Amino acid sequence: MKRNMKDSLFILFQHIVPQHLLSRLVGTIADSETPWVKNLFIRWFAKKYQINMAEAREEIPSNYPSFNAFFTRELKEGARPIDQDQSAVVSPADGAISQLGKIESGRIFQAKGRGYALTTLLGGDQQRAEPFVKGSFATIYLSPRDYHRVHMPVAGTLTHTTYIPGDLFSVNQTTAEGVEQLFARNERLVAYFDTEFGPMAMVLVGAMIVAGIETVWSGQEAPRLKKPIHTPFINETSSPIRLEKGEEMGRFKLGSTVILLFGEDRISWDESLDATSPVQLGKTIASASS
Repeated sequence: MKRNMKDSLFILFQHIVPQHLLSRLVGTIADSETPWVKNLFIRWFAKKYQINMAEAREEIPSNYPSFNAFFTRELKEGARPIDQDQSAVVSPADGAISQLGKIESGRIFQAKGRGYALTTLLGGDQQRAEPFVKGSFATIYLSPRDYHRVHMPVAGTLTHTTYIPGDLFSVNQTTAEGVEQLFARNERLVAYFDTEFGPMAMVLVGAMIVAGIETVWSGQEAPRLKKPIHTPFINETSSPIRLEKGEEMGRFKLGSTVILLFGEDRISWDESLDATSPVQLGKTIASASS
């Protein structure tokens, strides 16, 4: 089906706008602690997207020191129960499935006949890509109204991370259907873990007006001033970074996408899930393959 004029203009706009300049400008405003500035944006956003403040640890929007603090708000304890079944893989975030399935011939399906190479997604590192070549993937889109902290789908020990600079296209469905190799060309952070399900990678993808990507172990990870692909060294003599299932691993300052990668025959996606299926942090989305 052909795109309508509105969608085509939206995609054209993203190609011609200074993506990084616009995103960093919005990020500066979102970090502002000037009361009238942050309260104006918080009130507008909460009303437009009908944010449920009753589940937030801090329920009063004006008490947040900045818009970004409001956007990455913590939930009340117990607001997202985590399925503790040992064989369960849980959703790492609130959002919706963009796509999920098998990684076929080293390629990941994006939308409507579009796809991209696994190796490209991981910054061209064939060695890191190898465990996932015939594995499984799930792409989860976080809309503006969703909770924007990202948690562990299973328990795991961090082995390394890779920051990959890139574009900042929007990551909604319209753009996914209209921009080639969208997730493999946007700025992103890849975190690799050893888990009881074998190797797992979590790819946090940046997007238009996303002010930053943070992790619980390093703080701000993206954007970075240095452009080359960078793999931080993890000191093997220090205490390993281990996160339990459901524990927070990072967050987005404004919305984006998480891509999960598992190895061949390690997990089976829940058969009820397909493109556009809503998901919620802590709910089972896959289980260990028998």
